[in-house]
Amino acid sequence: MFIQTETTPNPATLKFLPGETVLGSGTADFPTPESGAKSPLARRIFAIEGIAGVFLGRDFVTVTKVEDQPWDHLKPSILGAIMEHFQSGAPVIEGEAPESAGHAAHDGPDSEIVVQIKELLDTRVRPAVAQDGGDITFHGFDRGVVYLHMQGACAGCPSSTLTLKMGIENLLRHYIPEVIEVRPVA
Repeated sequence: MFIQTETTPNPATLKFLPGETVLGSGTADFPTPESGAKSPLARRIFAIEGIAGVFLGRDFVTVTKVEDQPWDHLKPSILGAIMEHFQSGAPVIEGEAPESAGHAAHDGPDSEIVVQIKELLDTRVRPAVAQDGGDITFHGFDRGVVYLHMQGACAGCPSSTLTLKMGIENLLRHYIPEVIEVRPVA
């Protein structure tokens, strides 16, 4: 098994490409070891000292480290953990996939606008941020403000504010005049 690695715009995060399907659909975000309890893969990676978060995509694993740990010490251990997992035959996630694998539900007077927002996120934004090892999902819409949840490499990335304001906000405002602003949620 050959696992490729890619840097991301977030210096605390690396993207690992095992050359196999990681999740059949959606994403799974594990910002803490406790949140990754249902994932044998995430548990293996969190067992390495210095890991702050694990994010699983369709064909990649994004790992975020704590600040004071250098990548040259962590990377070989992470590569080993991913390889061991896929060779073990264990599932990536035990039981049902986590609820956070997609957009939040929204119904009410703005439901048509929300459908347009989700469509633009799915076709224009999410594929691009997946290339950087992350995901952005719809969280809410209230009085012209779109709330988005940033995951994986996008969470805590120094360029995430620029991505939100200059990229996503401009895109949504261009196609949907009712959108005034885009804000991140934790």
